[in-house]
Amino acid sequence: MIYLDNGATSFPKPPQVGTAIMAALAAPASPGRSGHAPAMAAGRTIHRARKAIAKLFGIKDNGRICFGPNVSWALNVAIDGLGLQRGDHVLSGSLEHNSTARPLARLAVEKGVLWEAVPAEDGAMRPNAFKARLRPETRLVVLNHASNVSGALAPAREIKEAIGSVPLLLDTAQTAGSVPLDDAGSWVDLLAFTGHKGLLGPTGTGGLWVGPGINLRPLAVGGSGSHSESLEHPDFLPDSLEAGTANTHGLAGLAAGVEYVLSTTPAAIREHEMRLTGHFLGGLEGLPGLSLQGPGLGRPDRVATVSLNLKGWSSSDLAAALERDYGILTRAGLHCAPMTHKSLGTFPGGSVRFSFGPFNTLEEILTAVKALKALAPRKGR
Repeated sequence: MIYLDNGATSFPKPPQVGTAIMAALAAPASPGRSGHAPAMAAGRTIHRARKAIAKLFGIKDNGRICFGPNVSWALNVAIDGLGLQRGDHVLSGSLEHNSTARPLARLAVEKGVLWEAVPAEDGAMRPNAFKARLRPETRLVVLNHASNVSGALAPAREIKEAIGSVPLLLDTAQTAGSVPLDDAGSWVDLLAFTGHKGLLGPTGTGGLWVGPGINLRPLAVGGSGSHSESLEHPDFLPDSLEAGTANTHGLAGLAAGVEYVLSTTPAAIREHEMRLTGHFLGGLEGLPGLSLQGPGLGRPDRVATVSLNLKGWSSSDLAAALERDYGILTRAGLHCAPMTHKSLGTFPGGSVRFSFGPFNTLEEILTAVKALKALAPRKGR
């Protein structure tokens, strides 16, 4: 098997991730719910995960890091929790995932929030395009840091500078762990992350960092382990956004994954992944019938995700042939991002996505190039 679907879920995980999960499973785990030693140890496990995330993103107050099941949860908590009302204006990019697009579309329909998607220019997001669309009633800018389809990396810090005091919600699903963000805590207002991609943790983990001065209404209320005497849910972070018992086992694995990333460094991971991407794009240059979406060879404004189509092949047939004939696992279709495919002109057929990770090898990449060259003249059915 050659696994080139890291944009969906990274594989393999560092061995210490599984070890940490098994150790947590072998112990009672109910953090904040009891005063006995195992409960206190579970609490320390979650604190370890907060500390690791804080170091990764350059966050001073790790108490404002709130854990949940995934980045979709985090984006919903941020978008819904701001309490946007009729007439409020929100900007996003046009390369957004449905995890952003669907919450914004629902607010537009149900509450009359004015949502505007800033068009990509040549497949990329431009700071001046956001600045030009600001209004007095603009309350939020939501940005996919890197497209999960084309791999285009948005100039997030420059966009934040362009929008000034308007809060920026950054979706780091495709960049956390593989793009250095150790200063994000100094310029991002809200940061959503997931554990099972570049952070090399298990599925069912993710979270939201809430910057100073921002208050969010929780999506859910209930048990928190604090202020149990009151029917009112705690109004302080992280308790206000973490109703219910935490996924201690998963967060133990997440802590181990992030610590691996920190020890390797996101910069080194990015260098490795971009070297593989360069070999992949270079190897495909001049292939008849090939169309690529996103930044081309030598462009630094991208991550290690490449989407493509071959003339005569549907995306699903091409992905199936790659797996059947070569054992290469990719992802076909719309990638939960129809907005992006419409922006890139690949809707509704989608494309085949190759996404590389820290454990892929050059040999695997060259095998994928050979496979595409062999399939190109065959034509799909």
